Amino acid sequence: MSSLSSLDRQLINRFQGGVDLSDRPFHQMARLVDSDESEVMNAVQRLLDDGWLSRFGPLYNAERLGGSLALAAMAAPEAVFDDVVEQVNALPEVAHNYRRDHWLNMWFVLATDSNESMASIISHIEGITGLRVYAFPKQEEFYLGLWFEIGEDGGFTTRSIPAGTSCGTHHLDELDRRIIAETQSGLPVSHDPCEEVADRIGCWPSEVVKRMNDMLGMGVIRRTGLVPNHYRLGFRGNGMTVWNIPDEQLREAGQRLGSLDYVSHCYSRPRHLPDWPYNLFAMVHGRDRDDVKEKLITMGQVLKSFHLGHEVLFSTAVLKKTGMRLNL
Repeated sequence: MSSLSSLDRQLINRFQGGVDLSDRPFHQMARLVDSDESEVMNAVQRLLDDGWLSRFGPLYNAERLGGSLALAAMAAPEAVFDDVVEQVNALPEVAHNYRRDHWLNMWFVLATDSNESMASIISHIEGITGLRVYAFPKQEEFYLGLWFEIGEDGGFTTRSIPAGTSCGTHHLDELDRRIIAETQSGLPVSHDPCEEVADRIGCWPSEVVKRMNDMLGMGVIRRTGLVPNHYRLGFRGNGMTVWNIPDEQLREAGQRLGSLDYVSHCYSRPRHLPDWPYNLFAMVHGRDRDDVKEKLITMGQVLKSFHLGHEVLFSTAVLKKTGMRLNL
């Protein structure tokens, strides 16, 4: 953390969401942190280059685009683990892949343009690896989002991001698709990012701004801003907590966990009996494993009258992290 300047910390703390793209966003950001546009642009580019930020740009909601997302897991034997990683990571549908300390030791996120193509890619993975894929599509979202804040002393805290609109799907026309394809990996760090996007896809900058603002209002874009790399920021303890909740209590349990300020994702997902009895997933970030375990005690107290058992699966290696890419 000592390599981060006061400006770096202000940018990370303030602009993880809610950046206005309509008129020279870095100029607007500079005014709010008492700096100048060029200095802010240089700082953001440096934070990207040094890995403090994963990207600058919009976070898209795949379901609102009519696409399909699923968390998936496999039990890959140690003797062939690296080979399986190579096979899985080579697929463009795989956005993230983590090794976790569990008998299901490989967990990855799949993003496709439809439920049919999701079934097809799962079948393909099983075919090329010879291993069963346990698919955990999201059934209900209770919370998604976490704001990381860095103090002047290098310490950090987390807080929740207010939930936005997230219902239904949005019909995309050809220009929408071109904008999404150009921006889903991030926006350029330039005086007018939307103008640069417009030049690349062949339309007016004002149309890019309007379309992206419309998508933000309809929940197609969850938020636009700087996306921190929580590993680089020092959140070394990353535990996926899973809970066995009676179906009739699942929604209330999910809402309780989703309200905790250190939970970044909270979803209901299907069980796979008899192997997997858990139907509530909540991702927790902490300084280290002990920090996560302390939070787990609180979570257990919150769900004391609800859960019939739980586990925490710690990530031990990042195998792939490219972000969602949909071929629309």
